[in-house]
Amino acid sequence: MASDLRRVTRALLSVSDKAGLVALARLLAGRGIQLVSTGGTAKALKDAGLEVVDVAELTGFPEMMDGRLKTLHPKVHGGLLAIRENPEHEAAMLAHGIEAIDLLVVNLYPFEQMLGRAASFEACVENIDIGGPAMIRGAAKNHADVAVVVDPADYADISAELEAHDGATTLGLRRRLAAKAYARTAAYDAAISNWLLRETGLEAPRAYALGGLLAQALRYGENPHQKAGFYRLAEPRFGVATARQVQGKELSYNNINDTDAAIECVAEFDPEDAVCAIVKHANPCGVAIGTDLVDAYCKALRCDSTSAFGGIVAVNRKLDRASATAIAGMFTEVVVAPDADEEALAVFAAKKNLRLLLTKGLPDPAAPGLAIRSVGGGFLVQSRDAAVLGDVDLKTVTRRAPTRAELDDLKFAWRVCKHVRSNAIVYAKGGASVGIGAGQMSRVDAARIAAWKAAEAARAAGLDESLAKGAVVASDAFFPFADGLLATINAGATAVIQPGGSVRDQDVIAAADAAGVAMVFTGLRHFRH
Repeated sequence: MASDLRRVTRALLSVSDKAGLVALARLLAGRGIQLVSTGGTAKALKDAGLEVVDVAELTGFPEMMDGRLKTLHPKVHGGLLAIRENPEHEAAMLAHGIEAIDLLVVNLYPFEQMLGRAASFEACVENIDIGGPAMIRGAAKNHADVAVVVDPADYADISAELEAHDGATTLGLRRRLAAKAYARTAAYDAAISNWLLRETGLEAPRAYALGGLLAQALRYGENPHQKAGFYRLAEPRFGVATARQVQGKELSYNNINDTDAAIECVAEFDPEDAVCAIVKHANPCGVAIGTDLVDAYCKALRCDSTSAFGGIVAVNRKLDRASATAIAGMFTEVVVAPDADEEALAVFAAKKNLRLLLTKGLPDPAAPGLAIRSVGGGFLVQSRDAAVLGDVDLKTVTRRAPTRAELDDLKFAWRVCKHVRSNAIVYAKGGASVGIGAGQMSRVDAARIAAWKAAEAARAAGLDESLAKGAVVASDAFFPFADGLLATINAGATAVIQPGGSVRDQDVIAAADAAGVAMVFTGLRHFRH
């Protein structure tokens, strides 16, 4: 409606990200719109030859306290908050010399980027914006009269609107921009709050804020009828959120979820070892350590080559021509690695639909962080499972202790098991998974499925004997009865690693001793629901 149009006569611009700033300001000035600005933004505009009113001229106060105080003034906030055509507001403006501000263009101090650089506490504090959020919230509240732009990506929309409506904005655009503005300040405050919570160690605060910045709008969620988006938190952690997509189709919701599971899994291991994980539906279907990435990939693939088709492949070191050639030999949805050389890039370039992600680094499995899950009417927050094997004192509870080779495989299997959905059982031998049972309601069923997978893998490799023969076993939680352990022993397992802690531990230990199987307790559970 024509009555919804609001002409822009004065705009306040104050941005940390100056991309597109000068072009927008030139368009505004070309329409006779007065430009008001602060600090570095004002300098950038003046250097571009634009006429600018400094905020200090508007307020009659200089910037002070190292720039902490510049826009917190009635002549700024009154200009943003005043309701046009409201007699009382108009009288107050006239009495106090307040001029209307019809357009606010602000983006905030780069607090999130400071977290990503692991800046000092003091540096992070200095990058907490106060005046910016206050102006944004005021302008957004008064969106019936004022347009507020917090994202350079919206400069084109505001420019087009001014062109289409002879220097005016519509209520529809102002309302959409206001919604984005409140989302931005909410995400910003959430980043600050969660950082301070981590710094102070405060657990389960009375109010908990969630917020992120859109990294990618997704075509749909887990299923085509679900809407979805991928949001990046301020948390400085290598992985999918830091990855550069080199090639391939747009990532889907499931691609992102599975790729995250894959890169987190390979990060669990010593970076001096060449490690490969193949993931399908967020579960590893093969993980292995090799002499190089080709060896690691081939060993991981052998565990379950059927499930690996169309899966996600993650490696923990730079991809080269040989590893890229091996991985490209099977249909793979996503390959994720810290980096890739030019020869590897050339190999993958021939697979146009394959998505290649380079993360710049590996996530630290021991670093603190958050795991968040929605439930009906709320959400659950917990610290990430950052327990690593180095934190665990392994305790041999059977008469026979594991051999050196068994112990190495037990440690390997335990690392893999941490990344398998519960109930989880992992068979491993020679630094490779050979059978994985995931996500079962019964632990004995997980043990049987893992053993069946190991037998199937042997048949696929043309072997007469199951890969479970002579393997070790990891269980993410204790065996509540001896039946689960007996299933692994019947499959050929020679050693077991598990948390312990069941009221029937002695029955389970006795069953292991009767079979001559070694068992160690970790005292640490790795449920992953």
